[in-house]
Amino acid sequence: MVIKKGDFVEIDFIGRVKEGNHIFDLTKKSVAEKEGIVNKNAAYSPKIICVGNGDVVKGLDNFLEGKEIGKKYEFNVSIEEGFGRKDAKLIKMLSLNVFKKQNLRPFPGLQIDIDGAYGTVRTVSGGRVLVDFNHPLSGKELNYEIEINKLITDDTEKVKSVLKGMISKDIECSVKDGNAMIDLDLPEQYQKILAERIKKSVKSLKKVDFKKKELKKETVETSK
Repeated sequence: MVIKKGDFVEIDFIGRVKEGNHIFDLTKKSVAEKEGIVNKNAAYSPKIICVGNGDVVKGLDNFLEGKEIGKKYEFNVSIEEGFGRKDAKLIKMLSLNVFKKQNLRPFPGLQIDIDGAYGTVRTVSGGRVLVDFNHPLSGKELNYEIEINKLITDDTEKVKSVLKGMISKDIECSVKDGNAMIDLDLPEQYQKILAERIKKSVKSLKKVDFKKKELKKETVETSK
């Protein structure tokens, strides 16, 4: 079976930086153990993606279209179709005081979060800190080994995969007659954003609803 744009597929993969051949992402714990790079906080499992939806880097997304279920492939991804080229405007010199306010002692290689912007400290000198806010893999050519396990046809699995991609955790949900019910209590504006993203990916859905938390009834005891 040939994969087309909009299909949901389950894949296993190993992503490497071509220069140096070191692994930056993978789905199988057995491979991580063999390479001696097990991350105790990582959840090793196959990844479900919607092809052409931008769930993975552009080069991997584009490569999947037209390939066959059950096959293994190895291919390279250019800088442009990976994490992009480095933008000089995203390399900034900051005062050491910025870090002192957050009780941080900067050193080269430190990963930081400043007002929601993630960066890597490059140099520390004379009360000034050079920080690179580009993606750590920008400017790098990549190599992927992938195995296309299966085509996902169940709408509940599709919805769960979209939710996990956006919220980074498993959310319970069910789909019946084209209507999705998601066990997640969110403010209305966020419900709309999430519902639009889900319906854009899972085109067979007619409606997306969210369960609200039920308020516990308090028992008031009265004394006679």
